[in-house]
Amino acid sequence: MKNFKTLSFLAASTLVVASFTQPVLAATSKADLGKILYFDFNLSLKRTQSCSTCHNPEAGFVDDRNNKVNKAASMGDNGTSIGDRTAPTAAYAKFSPDFHYDKKKKRYIGGQFWDGRAKDLETQAGGPPLNPDEMAMPDKQTVLQRIHENEGYKSAFVDLYGEATWNDAEKLYDAMAESIAAFERTDYFSPFDSKYDRYLKGEYEMTAQEELGMSLFFSNNNTNCSTCHMLKGEEKPGETFTNYEYHNIGTPVNTALRAKNGVAQNHIDRGLLNNPEVNDKKEDGKFKVPTLRNIAVTSPYMHNSVFKDLRTVIEFYDQFNNPERSVNPETNKPWGDAEVAATVNKEDLKAKKLTDKKIDALIAFLNTLTDQRYEYLLEQ
Repeated sequence: MKNFKTLSFLAASTLVVASFTQPVLAATSKADLGKILYFDFNLSLKRTQSCSTCHNPEAGFVDDRNNKVNKAASMGDNGTSIGDRTAPTAAYAKFSPDFHYDKKKKRYIGGQFWDGRAKDLETQAGGPPLNPDEMAMPDKQTVLQRIHENEGYKSAFVDLYGEATWNDAEKLYDAMAESIAAFERTDYFSPFDSKYDRYLKGEYEMTAQEELGMSLFFSNNNTNCSTCHMLKGEEKPGETFTNYEYHNIGTPVNTALRAKNGVAQNHIDRGLLNNPEVNDKKEDGKFKVPTLRNIAVTSPYMHNSVFKDLRTVIEFYDQFNNPERSVNPETNKPWGDAEVAATVNKEDLKAKKLTDKKIDALIAFLNTLTDQRYEYLLEQ
């Protein structure tokens, strides 16, 4: 196995040095340029963050820093601001369709972020640098100045986007976002080489427990997993394990996070209703269905990181159908109330109750969705 951690560290370290030594960058494609920008800490106000900070390639493209909140949310470039949602993984994000309303399904689908407010990867990539609670750059002109600090960027931007782009803040910013999105569309983010993928190719044999978990996952007679976490169909290659829809599953407030990030305990995260394109109150409290790729190594879970363990997530789902699951195993208290109770999707949450053996099997199957380069994390 490649020493992925070392390679990522060297890439990041080289980029920090690059801002001062100004080498000629070997960026012959937009994806090449995007890779360099993705790891460039100088695109944040205090030069402490890059895209890779909150979407770390060493950790399934999520933020694995403690951030004084047990990884529940990301800390901004200022070292104090803490969000109210977890950073979604950037892995396999390229497969999310552009945000739109499907008239046939009568559902909103796709986009980026938990509420789909970024239509596509380009829009998403352009968001964090100007967000005051994230990378905190004051404006696009300041971003242009930071990019200009590294003369080595010039040839790459000029060759790929034209001379006029180099000194135009708007055009340069759009080119930066487009390049980062091009990098995020490479196989580096979506290798499809997990045990499950190898099983589909006949290169891996599932254990009895993994096979039981797979059967339960895809069975509509037992669980409701595949209702939302399947797009292509059972045992189809290229499955990302999300239908990219938005649902309210009754996730409770993460009171521990709000006690530390300063957001009022009575604040209500409206989810999809926070998207400027959505004003239908039926969408209140709905969040995008995440991919289950690398789910076993990208804790904590839910949009607000309210659950630390994957088993807790499954028990949370089971509590809708199993009166024996009335207590959150992480708190030893009853499950918290849904943040938005009125729109909880009770129909899709219906399923047969699970035994501990079946939960073990589901976890074993979810482990097989881990990219090969992260499999060592399962042992930690």
